[in-house]
Amino acid sequence: LSYNVREKAEVAPLLATAAAAGGRVINAAQDVFWGGHHGHFADLDGHIWEVAFNPFSPLGPRGEFQWNGAA
Repeated sequence: LSYNVREKAEVAPLLATAAAAGGRVINAAQDVFWGGHHGHFADLDGHIWEVAFNPFSPLGPRGEFQWNGAA
């Protein structure tokens, strides 16, 4: 599962919020070779989540993911 954010700077604080709520950070926020930025955590049930910023697919006005910025 993935939670997409509007800005690169949102990834690390969201991982910290997940950890403060009892989640376990698996991968700290880091740049990805293709230009994105992400990190991973496990929730209390053990499900793995990605927190991701994709500069090539900005989120829509309601926060919806859009491939290449298109609805």
